[in-house]
Amino acid sequence: MSHIHFYKYQGTGNDFVMIDNRDLSFSKNDTKLIELLCDRKFGIGADGLILLENHPTADFKMVYFNADGKESTMCGNGGRCLVRFAQFLEIISQDATFEAIDGMHHAKVIDATAISLQMSDVTEMRIENSYVYTNTGSPHHVQLTENLADLDVYQEGKYLRNNIYGKTGANINFVQLTDRETFKVRTYERGVEDETLSCGTGVTAVAIAMHKTNHTNANEVKLETPGGTLKVSFEASETGYKNIWLTGPALSVFKGTFTI
Repeated sequence: MSHIHFYKYQGTGNDFVMIDNRDLSFSKNDTKLIELLCDRKFGIGADGLILLENHPTADFKMVYFNADGKESTMCGNGGRCLVRFAQFLEIISQDATFEAIDGMHHAKVIDATAISLQMSDVTEMRIENSYVYTNTGSPHHVQLTENLADLDVYQEGKYLRNNIYGKTGANINFVQLTDRETFKVRTYERGVEDETLSCGTGVTAVAIAMHKTNHTNANEVKLETPGGTLKVSFEASETGYKNIWLTGPALSVFKGTFTI
């Protein structure tokens, strides 16, 4: 029998199991265990699991797994929550630098609630008739809709995720304009294979897609998700978008011990 000490964090309802793995005691290859820990009926319950590990030059390293137990691409809300976790562990105080799967990131603790995370520059954007595809650390499909509240995000998202993007998949974001600086967003996430209350890389993709398609000319926009409100600021450049910051709440929920 072994005991796993864990912490639970959430950012706008996007929730994560956090494990301090600086001693490398947690196996990154145990897909079934990670899937169990994320299971909402038989485990702790989360959209994903994140390991905090030592890094030779940065403050720490982020290793992110989706709820299906597989290591995945960048998670914006997860990164913000990990910064809050690192602050709790007294690894950082106000500013942080850490490495994730898509490279190095900087972050700032704004206050007791908010964390601001610098996202990777975006150079790839494909504009189709009914949607925009881009990669903000994770692949995203951004599609405008008029009746977001009534949309069956699970069915529509699942169809688009599988029929356009196949086995690799992409996250599917449905967007409704509130005004030229505010957008409502609902997201179907691959790996979770369901709608989540919020997606950090998703709202980042929405913000720059709305700017690229002239639905906003602001360089900071507000994104309203079912789990809460996030802000994304950015600079348009000749090669795409840079200096992208995702800001919103990142909070501790509870801690515990899981016995296997």
